[in-house]
Amino acid sequence: MSRWTRIERDLRLRHGEWLAGVDEVGRGPLAGPVVACAIVMPPNQRAIAGVDDSKALDADTRERLAARIHDVALAVGLGAASVREIDRLNILHATVRAMQRALRMLERRLGAAPHHVLVDGTPLRWLGVEHTAVVKGDARCYSVACASIVAKVTRDTLMQRLAARHPGYAWERNAGYGTRAHREAIEATGLSPHHRRSFCLNLQTSLDLG
Repeated sequence: MSRWTRIERDLRLRHGEWLAGVDEVGRGPLAGPVVACAIVMPPNQRAIAGVDDSKALDADTRERLAARIHDVALAVGLGAASVREIDRLNILHATVRAMQRALRMLERRLGAAPHHVLVDGTPLRWLGVEHTAVVKGDARCYSVACASIVAKVTRDTLMQRLAARHPGYAWERNAGYGTRAHREAIEATGLSPHHRRSFCLNLQTSLDLG
């Protein structure tokens, strides 16, 4: 993504210069929190070369770009929702809560509320702020792609730390997603405190029946 998109330029003209891109990472894993990032990139600077949807980048590239994004950004906010919140609220509401926390941190660091919020996906009526939703926004909008990269690197780092405390599930490689090795580890050793019980119910039933 070599430039700010027309979507973002139009939103800045309509609402103001501080456009917050928001994205989350970790809706689908069997373990670990969901992490959101809200970010305001300087509107008068060119886009950072190589920024794209975090899923389209390898780990080394993501880490390099995340460091550059942190250096350049006007402000970065991060938020997470725990596995307990995911099990209690469901993943959609937990994701919204993580985004709200990221936006609150962003506002504190920015010193004021962003002029507008741009999120990946579909509109979120529970978000509590006026926003524009763009399907596949992490691949179509520069600010959302920046948020996607920072959220992904943050969550992967967290899962690597949790892997050191709970070895055997290979979280350092699968980030908590339901790979074959992860599922086999659950079958062999059971669930950890960082597993999402609501996500593992069907898995446990299939293992018990097997």
